[in-house]
This record gives sequence, structure tokens and C-alpha cells, in this order.
Amino acid sequence: MTNPITRRAFIATTLTVAAVAQTGVALAQSTEHAVEIKSFAFQPADIKVKVGDTITFTNADGAPHTATSKSGTWGTKRLNRRKSETMTVTKDFAGEYFCKFHPNMKGSITIVG
Repeated sequence: MTNPITRRAFIATTLTVAAVAQTGVALAQSTEHAVEIKSFAFQPADIKVKVGDTITFTNADGAPHTATSKSGTWGTKRLNRRKSETMTVTKDFAGEYFCKFHPNMKGSITIVG
């Protein structure tokens, strides 16, 4: 004999399925952004992204670099030549960033949508 589904179990299952479906839609709409570090500059220096997008920072210089938020809430590890790091954007990414080794290197991230 099978147990009938309870109203509580039905609602919990429905909400779980809806949450998973909504997350899948958000992931499908994310965009990949690339920032190249070249000639001691971030290229492009200023980018517009959405929460959930990814940014890949790639060092094309011979010197090591980082991409570190001015607020200190996020940052890449030390990126040696031809090394990359991909980060998923959160609301904390909004604002200016710089290279810890070369503080004159600056960029900014604007959160849209």
C-alpha cells in the first residue's frame, strides 16, 4: 500500500522544483567577460557585468599582477605571465579595482540589471 502525498510534502516539492528551475535560468543567462592585463593596464579597464557573470583576468605581461578590489572584498591570487583566474561576480564586485604590485593600474566594474 502506498502512502498518499501530504499537502506539506507537495508544497515543499513544488517550491524546490521552482527554485531549481529559477537557478537554471539565471545560470543560462550569465555572460563570460575577459580582462587582459597587458602593458601594465587592464584591458578593458571598465566593464559592465551582471551578478552571476564570470570575469577571467589573464596576465599577458612578464611582471606579476593582481586584480584586487579597492574595498578589499575580492581579489585574484598573484597572476604570473600567461596565468588566468576566473571569478563569479557578486554584488561586492561593484567599484574600483587595482593591481597590488602596481597600484597605478586601475579599473572599475559596474553592476547592471
